[in-house]
Amino acid sequence: MSLRSKVIQLYKHLIYLSREYPERPDNLRKHIHDTFMKNSKETDEKKIKALLAHGRYVAKEIEALYSLRKYRAMKKRYYDDK
Repeated sequence: MSLRSKVIQLYKHLIYLSREYPERPDNLRKHIHDTFMKNSKETDEKKIKALLAHGRYVAKEIEALYSLRKYRAMKKRYYDDK
């Protein structure tokens, strides 16, 4: 898979994840777009790979945030906090 397709795939994944972001998903979507546009002129392959790795890290952090939110909601539903 080429680097270009990996970048596009990561961009789509981050935009998908931003739909359910707890605080203002539009701001996150705009931030993702601005960041990708800022780095769109990058041609160094090592730098692009480093940016992709950072983007994957951010995606995992957002997914962890969602998992924590789901866990807290489930815990709140089924357990009493006395």
